[in-house]
Amino acid sequence: MQDALIRKLESFEELTDADCKALRALVPRVRQVGARKDLIREGDVPSNVNLILSGYACRYKVLPNGERQIISIFVPGDFCDLNVFILDQMDHNISTISACQIVEIPRHSIEEIMAINSRVTRAMMWCALVDEAVLREWLVNIGNRPADQRIAHLFCELLLRLEAVGHVNNNSYQFPFTQTEIADTMGLSDVHVNRTLRELRRLELITLKGRLLTILDVDQLKAYCGFNPNYLHLRNARWSGRRQVPWLKSV
Repeated sequence: MQDALIRKLESFEELTDADCKALRALVPRVRQVGARKDLIREGDVPSNVNLILSGYACRYKVLPNGERQIISIFVPGDFCDLNVFILDQMDHNISTISACQIVEIPRHSIEEIMAINSRVTRAMMWCALVDEAVLREWLVNIGNRPADQRIAHLFCELLLRLEAVGHVNNNSYQFPFTQTEIADTMGLSDVHVNRTLRELRRLELITLKGRLLTILDVDQLKAYCGFNPNYLHLRNARWSGRRQVPWLKSV
């Protein structure tokens, strides 16, 4: 399970056996957490970095009227914000979506590995930069794309992110989200989400059965929502469009 992190980091930077051994040492104990459980809440004082080994989690905010906005989704191999321990207190919540295997990595462990290992440091820098790029793309998604394209874009993004860590099989992946959770992510009503999913099925772009999402025609779905994967910066993934940044080349 811990290899999900290694596979993700290798999407950004070539790692040696020694690098991988050091990363595996960050995962001494795995915690099982049930679905829809808060890992940390707004106002809490963070001390560790949560790493998702399996399952799905999210970052969200709750408005004064009780409405929720999901502002990021975490998949296997993702840190729930690599630098979150710098905060004096949390300004958002992190929760599981499905049952998850999670590791709480102490702050000093992150600092130590980044202090002595340049390749791992660069890969983690890529993670932080891509997190920001995903947030920018989500802002564009919610602000300018029609509802059906928003959801299709999310499906394409998750396909690529999950494929990078070995969690896609024949263009299918686990999709444990309820329609309400999709609505909270896309800024839509449950009714609008239901209508959009029916339309994507009618167009024979997807199937969604038993919490398993299958993209029937990847190229057509990509074209349907204008998906450009360049913001994910994945070296080996389909449609990656990744170009090496000179100052981040391996040494």
